[in-house]
Amino acid sequence: MLEARGTCDPLAMAKAAKKAAAKKGTRTDLSELRARLAQAVPEPRCELEFEPGNAWQLLMATILSAQSTDARVNLVTPGLFRRYPTPAALGAAPQEEVEAVVKSTGFFRNKARAVREASRAIAERFGGEVPRDMEELMSLRGVARKTANLVLGTAFGIPTGIIVDTHAARVAQRLGLTKEEDPVKIERDLCAVFPREEWVDTGHRLVLHGRYVCTARAPRCGGCALREVCPSRVG
Repeated sequence: MLEARGTCDPLAMAKAAKKAAAKKGTRTDLSELRARLAQAVPEPRCELEFEPGNAWQLLMATILSAQSTDARVNLVTPGLFRRYPTPAALGAAPQEEVEAVVKSTGFFRNKARAVREASRAIAERFGGEVPRDMEELMSLRGVARKTANLVLGTAFGIPTGIIVDTHAARVAQRLGLTKEEDPVKIERDLCAVFPREEWVDTGHRLVLHGRYVCTARAPRCGGCALREVCPSRVG
C-alpha cells in the first residue's frame, strides 16, 4: 500500500481547488462525479474488522495490512486480540510471540515490532487510548498519514484528509482528479475537489471501487457507474 507522511494544508487545498475548477470546468461536472461515486459505492466502509468503537484494534489491523490484504489481516487479528486484549498487554508481549501470531501477514518482524511499540506508547503516553490528534497518532511506530487518516476518520469520525492507498490512487488518476504519483500530493488534489464532510466516505469509496471494479488489470468499465464521466474508460 502507498504510505507517506505529509499534510493537507488548507492554503494549498484552496489554491489546488481553483486550479482543479479551471481544469475540470463547471461545478456540475464534479457534482455528477461525486453523485456517481456515491451510486457506485453506496455503503462506504473499512473492510478491516474491529470491535465497534475500538480504535486501538483498528489501528493494529491497519498497521498489519501494509503489503497484505484486509482478508488476510481479518484472519489474524481475532487471535491477536484474544491473546493480547489491551494496548498494555500487546505492548508487554515478547517479540517472538507476536511474530508467530502475525507471521502470515508478511514482513512479520517489522510488523510485530510496530504493533508492540505503538501499543506500549498508547498505554504509557496516552493512558491506553488512541490519540485523536494527527501529530500524536503519527508519532507512533508504524503510523504514517494514510493510517492516521483511516483511524481518525473511521473510528472517530474526524475528517483529517482522504485515505490514499494503491486502489484510491489508481481510481483518482483514472478519473483525472490528479496527475500526481506521490500519495500526499494525490490526497491534496482530492481534498481540493471533495467537501471536507465527504472526505472519510470518499476515501473508502475510492478504495472499494478500485478494489472491486476499477482494478489494476481488466477494469470492469462496462458495468461501472462512473463510466460516462471517466476519461480512462475502456471500450
